[in-house]
Amino acid sequence: MMLVIDVTKGMQTQSAECLVIGQIACQKMVVVLNKIDLLPEAKRQSAIEKMTKKMQKTLENTKFSGCPIVAVAAKPGGPEAPESENPLGVSELIEVLKSQAYLPSRDPSGHFLMAVDHCFSIKGQGTVMTGTILSGSVSLGDNVEIPALKVTKKVKSMQMFHTPVTYAMQGDRVGICVTQFDPKLLERGLICTPESLHTIHAAIISLKKIQYFRGALQTKAKFHITVGHETVMGRVMFFSPAPADFNEEIQENAFDFDKDYLYQEEYLSNDSKPSEENKENGQSEVQLPKQQWALLEFEKPVTCPELCLVIGSKLDTDIHANTCRLAFHGVLLQGTEDKNYAETFLPKLKVYKQKHKEGQVERVIDDYSVIGRSLFKKETNIQIFVGLKVKLSTGEEGIIDGGFGQSGKFKIRIPGSRLCASPGMDIVAALSAGDCAGGTETLLPRGAETDVTASPALEETAAAREVESLDVADPDEAVLEASENPETEGVAEIIRAAERIAKSEVAKVLQSAIAELTEMRRSAWLKPKNTTQQEEEDWEKKREVM
Repeated sequence: MMLVIDVTKGMQTQSAECLVIGQIACQKMVVVLNKIDLLPEAKRQSAIEKMTKKMQKTLENTKFSGCPIVAVAAKPGGPEAPESENPLGVSELIEVLKSQAYLPSRDPSGHFLMAVDHCFSIKGQGTVMTGTILSGSVSLGDNVEIPALKVTKKVKSMQMFHTPVTYAMQGDRVGICVTQFDPKLLERGLICTPESLHTIHAAIISLKKIQYFRGALQTKAKFHITVGHETVMGRVMFFSPAPADFNEEIQENAFDFDKDYLYQEEYLSNDSKPSEENKENGQSEVQLPKQQWALLEFEKPVTCPELCLVIGSKLDTDIHANTCRLAFHGVLLQGTEDKNYAETFLPKLKVYKQKHKEGQVERVIDDYSVIGRSLFKKETNIQIFVGLKVKLSTGEEGIIDGGFGQSGKFKIRIPGSRLCASPGMDIVAALSAGDCAGGTETLLPRGAETDVTASPALEETAAAREVESLDVADPDEAVLEASENPETEGVAEIIRAAERIAKSEVAKVLQSAIAELTEMRRSAWLKPKNTTQQEEEDWEKKREVM
């Protein structure tokens, strides 16, 4: 790469952006300080030395630290100067370029892909497309496709530096002549082996934020996305590994659809604000994963190869604002050609979004189990959340063991330690959006295990507990109520046995029996109406026995 700087102005915004692109795409660089003829001859050398030191300072924290810096005047006197004026420093520049040049390895295998930078017609010959072959090779008579136009043409002739050739390969500059093609249809773009490139509507990329970009990279924001030879508007959604996998080594240039990923409101960087969870844990710094990804949704479909370079920028920012417009760069890992990718492609992407909901401890069953409520909707399939980690404010750790009844209540098992929890204790759960009571937002298919934590206990009134104890419509409730009372342990055993057989062919009969037993217990608690004094006294004695 050759970075040309006006010696009278120094580093400008566009020069800095070229430097950023160079860091992304190039391995070597030569800096050229141009227009030295505009400096007063008496102060020229000192001005060149001063600018050279400035450039060295600018480059010292980049991969180009210590690169050659050459001062030249390519056209002394400006464009209006006579041709007799000799360039200054150009011969020295040529020698430096020779010392920096190297012969790259070239591979003729794989699909043919060529970047076209010019297209024009020659009368009596056809249309010539000139450019650089990026991969593969091409020969006379081969068919090549212009994927943006869905047009295929046969190679009639080829030239390299005005010399006819029959074969060209990766790295060659070549002109390819085809017939019956209007050059106005293609100014710049790609040509390739037929059907080897795809036009995509959305893509998954691995990415890194460009350190010179000011501000956060927000999910749902729009950026100018440069991919292949096109720049289009696109919307981004950032996501990362699950927090437990932040330090896990990620396979390069690959994406695993079988893993679960955490939705991010913004790209995580050193400038990001710590989450509420980190603040509660006393962590002032943001935990950064080794790799982050983004889903790109293009406003217009783009044609590009896999694993190509992607650059996101804010090109609508004022060029004179002295700020970097380049926001992030990355590699395209997966693309989708389907216009209906929201139904066909996105469901394969297991991105989940944590959502906090508050619930309460309903009651303590024994030293190792509690019943919780007000965390899930009645219709929620609680089996999805079985195995979720739980931590109570009293320090116990456990898991959600399953549902309890039909009203959204659930069992929490605390293995290995005696329970100190009490009824009414709050439960704060981090769950996927849309699965909790009152939740309405859904993102993408829910993924990984999340934590549940409990806040300090709140006392529940005795009256509220007694009212709740009358609600035994669910079999689970009936079993628990009966097993807690020595006088009704037999009823509990009958109900348990009935539940064990409930999946058999006689399920309906047993369900009816369970309902009848439940109603018997309920009637024993309900005070009869229009009764005599003796009947009321008998009911009071029966209630005391129950």
